[in-house]
Formats: sequence, structure tokens, C-alpha cells
Amino acid sequence: MYGVIISFKDYNILAGISGSDWADPWYKYFEMLFKSPYFSQLLTNTLLISCYKLIFGMAPSIILAILLNESRSVRLKRWVQTLSYMPHFLSWVIVYGIAVAFLSETTGLINRWLGDLGYDAISFLSAPEWFRSVLVGTDVWKDLGWGAIIYLAAIAGIDPSLYEAAMMDGAGRLRRMWSITLPGIANVIVLLLILKLGYIMDAGFDQIFIFYNVRVYSVGDIIDTWVYRTGLEQLNFSLAAAVGLFKSVIGMALVLTANKIARRWGGGIW
Repeated sequence: MYGVIISFKDYNILAGISGSDWADPWYKYFEMLFKSPYFSQLLTNTLLISCYKLIFGMAPSIILAILLNESRSVRLKRWVQTLSYMPHFLSWVIVYGIAVAFLSETTGLINRWLGDLGYDAISFLSAPEWFRSVLVGTDVWKDLGWGAIIYLAAIAGIDPSLYEAAMMDGAGRLRRMWSITLPGIANVIVLLLILKLGYIMDAGFDQIFIFYNVRVYSVGDIIDTWVYRTGLEQLNFSLAAAVGLFKSVIGMALVLTANKIARRWGGGIW
């Protein structure tokens, strides 16, 4: 927390935090952020990409966990679980290489298939209308299996007698999933949702920095990438710290609000 002081100082790396002069006015670098002509675009891109990842990222993991839990083949279950969570350990550089192999406009496998079918090639990685879909899709693929592990652990904690009683009452597999499995992991879903809301201002710097280019700045440039170019590359650490503090305050407010709302339905972290 001591480093937060940098946000309110004209930080000089040689003078250090205590030796640097206070900014005049104290909100100088916050004003620089808010008055930037790109701020509205950066904020919109950050929130949209984060919300897309949140919305489309949780449901597939929940569905996969339920399907694996319902699978009668232990061998199939192990294979699917292993293959689905392996991408989590790949770096975004490797994931980008895989994306290029499939989505490149000239050499990508998908565009080759489209060409064979008589369609024009699509610029998946450099077209603004496709770029966010590529970001969300690769993020979901990368963390699909890893997220399912958490839900599988929650499902394992459900009392088996509930399923036995439901079967005796004539409930089918779909009914048991809807009435027992989903309510049984509801608290875990709410918990992870609240934690993810705390990172709503982090749209995934590593991924976007590797994937984006000048042609998709209008839809892919987020607060973190702008800070990297404007703050860190130009050694403006005060601006970078101010943006970090701004994001942290927003994230904390969202977590507190979401937790308060969740407690009304018996959920919440505390």
C-alpha cells in the first residue's frame, strides 16, 4: 500500500518515493487519465471484454463439470478432464501461435476450408468485428477445464443420499441435475462470480498485448495496454500507479456490492 503514494507524486526513480515531489494538484495523474481522449474508448473496451469473458466463461465450465459428473465411463471422464485442463498451462504466446495456425487470413486452416468451399478469407485476427470474439473464444478454451475442476469438487461434496431419494421418487437425470446438482453448487458459483467481479477492470493484459495490433485498437485497446504504452514505456510511473489505484477502487466496490446482494440469497463470501 505504501507504493500507492506514487499516484500522488511526480515520481522520480532516482529520488525514490519519499524523495519525489508531491504532484500539483494532487489529482494531476488521475485528471490525466480521465481527460485522455481515449479514456471512454479504453473503459468501454475493458468492461465489454471483461463482461464477455465473465458471461461466456463461467457457463461452459459449469456444463462441462456436470457432464463429467454424469459420465458413466471413468476412462472417458479422465481423458476429457485431462485434455480440457491442459491448455490452462500453456502461455498466451503458445495460444497465439495456435490461433494463427487456425485463424490466419493467408495460411490459417479455417480460411483454407472456407476457400475450398468458395468463400472469401476472413481476417479473424485483424478485423475489428472479429477480434473480441477471438479473445473471448481463446480465453474460454484455455480455462474451460481448469474452471470445471472447481465445480467438480463442489459436486463431489453433495450428499449422495439426495440423488438416491430423487431416483426413488422417479426423477430422471435431467431433473436430478436441475434440482440437486445446480442448487448444490450454487454457493460456489456465487463465490467465483464475486471474485471475478473484483477483476472486472482487468480484461487480460497478457492475452490482449500478444493478440492485438494497430488495426484493432478501436475494439481491443484496454486500460492496461494504454498504460503500458503511455506510462511504462515513457517511464511515467505516477500515471501507471494512479490507474492501478483507480482499478483497485472500482474492483473493491464491485466485490462489496456483489457480496451484499448475494447475502440476501444466502450466498456471499462473508
